[in-house]
Amino acid sequence: MEPLLNLGREFDFTDKQFAKVKSDLYDYAGIVLADHKKSMAYNRLVRRLRALNLQSFDSYFNFIAANPVEINQFINALTTNLSSFFREKHHFDFIVSTIIPRIRASAQQRIRIWSAGCSNGEEAYSIAMSLTESLLSIDRYDIKILATDINSSVLETAQRGLYDIDRIKLLEPHLVRKYFIKGRGNYHGKVQIRPELQQMIHFKYLNLISEWPMQGQFDFIFCRNVMIYFNRQTQRQLILNLARYIQPEGYLFVGHSEALAHQQSDFKLIGKTIYQHQATL
Repeated sequence: MEPLLNLGREFDFTDKQFAKVKSDLYDYAGIVLADHKKSMAYNRLVRRLRALNLQSFDSYFNFIAANPVEINQFINALTTNLSSFFREKHHFDFIVSTIIPRIRASAQQRIRIWSAGCSNGEEAYSIAMSLTESLLSIDRYDIKILATDINSSVLETAQRGLYDIDRIKLLEPHLVRKYFIKGRGNYHGKVQIRPELQQMIHFKYLNLISEWPMQGQFDFIFCRNVMIYFNRQTQRQLILNLARYIQPEGYLFVGHSEALAHQQSDFKLIGKTIYQHQATL
């Protein structure tokens, strides 16, 4: 029956070839691609075949083996990046209502934050806006936000900080005025993040299943809609690693469909998809 499934396709894409795509994606990135994603995988990877002027998926696999740099393009094609400014707003409300008062009360001046799986940067910029809006005399604080992703293409978008104007249509007007520059001429219909906000964030490529090069701990980490692409074993290792990088009593924010309930961990659920790292005695 398999040949019938390939009718109308420009290239053959057999179950064996799909199995290799799934296996390679798991090996490279720890991402589990569901069986029902075969058409999605074909539609995304076929663009690479055309771009490279290759005639088959087997030729593409051989190309990757001979040109490891193509692994990044392979991962870029197969990873999904859905993001928006202040997505899951209750997380940012928690920053303002709970984390900021705690920082003020402790006279803390050094603040370190990590957006893990930052996609095109909207999450990291939303964190920066929340801090800037809530902290009095922002210049008194030493704030650094690390934002990482495995997809090099979305990282380029994040670093540019240039977005379609539709991306900010739901933002409060005062945030738009304060943090965005509307494009003109060739950039009509675009908005640019203001430099003072961009300077707070360091965007960097990172594969979460590889060794992490960071030193020190973070006050809070956003790792949202990342674990859903991993199996239980990889999720468990990720949570253990995150625990080592969060300050005692620091916070971990996860996605709306994610939970740590099935994992034994040092985190306690304190709010909707918000966990606090329990201090080790």
